[in-house]
Amino acid sequence: MLTGIVIDALDVTRMERFWREATGGRTDGLRFRFAATTEPKTALKNRLHLDLAGGPAWESEVERLLALGATRTDIGQGDVPWDVLADPEGNEFCVLRPGHPGVLADSGLVALCLDTTEEDRHAQSDFWQSHTAWHALESHEWGVRLRRTPTSTVSMVMGPPSAAKPERNRVRLEVTLSDRRPGEFLDTAGNEFHIAH
Repeated sequence: MLTGIVIDALDVTRMERFWREATGGRTDGLRFRFAATTEPKTALKNRLHLDLAGGPAWESEVERLLALGATRTDIGQGDVPWDVLADPEGNEFCVLRPGHPGVLADSGLVALCLDTTEEDRHAQSDFWQSHTAWHALESHEWGVRLRRTPTSTVSMVMGPPSAAKPERNRVRLEVTLSDRRPGEFLDTAGNEFHIAH
């Protein structure tokens, strides 16, 4: 099962507080874990980023997140119908506006977005279905969306563009598998993930 998200952090306490307040604890049961590091983020864009629901008052939600320590950031997104912010250590995330496809909640964490090339899409979908027990509910030209159940408020979205990977991913998925040894591993596209018991 997909059970959590691991984020490298220079300041674990600050990052724990930011993401707890940013999500309001609304994570559909996924745990956040912060791994202490001394290396700051250098990549322009992470391969995995999180989406939060802005809700009907999305402009106020963006202002609330900025007050918590987020910043506006430009990762080359252009003119898009969502807001791209970064957490206090530069990890980008999106605030989705009302009516965004696939959003089933007005607040909290709503998507885990994994950059996947067109060529890797099917292999990545098969890999993550087998490791998470989440299933492909939607397949589109732009990619694939997995959910634990049809009504789960958090989905996993895989699709382009696939960012270059000049360094270890700072944001990673964690799965719980009792029949595999715990540790850090790579998926079919070279993305780190964690296995826990």
